[in-house]
Amino acid sequence: MLFDALKASGLAESAQVHTPLPVPRRWLESVHQRRYHEAFARGTLDRQAQRRIGLPATTPLVQRTWLAVGGTLLTARLALEHGVSCHLAGGTHHAFPDYGSGFCIFNDIAVSARVLLDEGRLVRLMIVDLDVHQGDATALIFADDPRVFTFSAHAASNFPARKQCSDCDIPLEDGVEDQGYLAAVGEVLPSLLDRFQPELVFYNAGVDPHRDDRLGRLCLSDIGLLQRDHLVFDACLRRQIPVASVIGGGYDALDPLVRRHSLVFRAAADQARLHGL
Repeated sequence: MLFDALKASGLAESAQVHTPLPVPRRWLESVHQRRYHEAFARGTLDRQAQRRIGLPATTPLVQRTWLAVGGTLLTARLALEHGVSCHLAGGTHHAFPDYGSGFCIFNDIAVSARVLLDEGRLVRLMIVDLDVHQGDATALIFADDPRVFTFSAHAASNFPARKQCSDCDIPLEDGVEDQGYLAAVGEVLPSLLDRFQPELVFYNAGVDPHRDDRLGRLCLSDIGLLQRDHLVFDACLRRQIPVASVIGGGYDALDPLVRRHSLVFRAAADQARLHGL
């Protein structure tokens, strides 16, 4: 439905669309333990592990999960080539090396970041996570890696109950609206980019900070989400930092959810034009 909406709005013309391949096992294992990903793929995770993820390990879900990670890596490679690229999936930031959590099975951004760093394509990268939930697993995975800077702005009272320590966390009180949210992120992000000088930014553009989201607790409007996305792309592109975005979380009826997820693609297209990409 999101892809159809983007095509209808002219944001997904055929020349702009790329189809990923599933992530190879050796790349997945740069983050995730083999016994974990094999148990998931074979449907042999124990009940506790399945409950922690919250999704049934059906064959379509297994296929989609491997494909989504490959898609995030492809998105990053395209961003390095073109300046901006957007994935129609991704943002599964609660997936730890040896277990999944909160509807997240494999950590697509962590795997993609690790592959690019191991290949020598990058020396430094930043993860800007604006999903309403803290990017806890991503923070833990890169806690001791100075090549990766993790930044998370999230609802302080929301899942996960036990937060990890990102390199920069902005815990927000329940009910924060557009102006307060944009001020909090806008006050911090430019200085982080200037200080760390990443060669690529992974942007988790979760739409669950929306006021109507069932699992949110913040109160952003559609316009607020769009302004947030413009803020991130502009801050990066004016510094000539490529951006690879993923859609992150969102929990509502499908039609409004599709509309909200399409906002990051609109912002990316607008900012790419403004910056001559």
